[in-house]
Amino acid sequence: MDAKFHEDKTFTNQHFAEKDVNYKEFENCTFKNCDFSNEIYTSTKFIACTFDNCNLSMTKLNNCHLMDISFKDCKILGVNFHDCIDFLFEVNFESCILDYSSFSRKKLQKTVFKDSSMKNVDFMESDLTKAVFSNCDLFNANFFKTKLIEANFSTAINYSIDPEMNS
Repeated sequence: MDAKFHEDKTFTNQHFAEKDVNYKEFENCTFKNCDFSNEIYTSTKFIACTFDNCNLSMTKLNNCHLMDISFKDCKILGVNFHDCIDFLFEVNFESCILDYSSFSRKKLQKTVFKDSSMKNVDFMESDLTKAVFSNCDLFNANFFKTKLIEANFSTAINYSIDPEMNS
């Protein structure tokens, strides 16, 4: 992991706690069955990457870039995505556990959340315009001053949205 830039690589069964990925860039990389949990990452760039069956629980993403990122079958408990850089922030989730994570103040326009558990997730002051929550459990999710124009909750369950506190 000495190289500063990694492109078109696949990382399988890696434990990233043992690797220094701060200030490094990963473009068009795939991470399979990797463990990023309980670590602090600073100024790491992930561009057009896929995370498949990875554990990112309690990961700190300080000033990290997440651009065009797909998470599938990942465990992402308690991650504060609001610590990521806003510029070109784009993520999508399929069959993930996102419980207790925070997207406060993030622009998540057209973001797809599919078949995911999103219990106690914080969307305070987020822009979820045209976001899709397909078969998601949003039990106790926090929507406060959240922009929800054309957001699709048609197959989501357990959500509560106060129309006077959200647009």
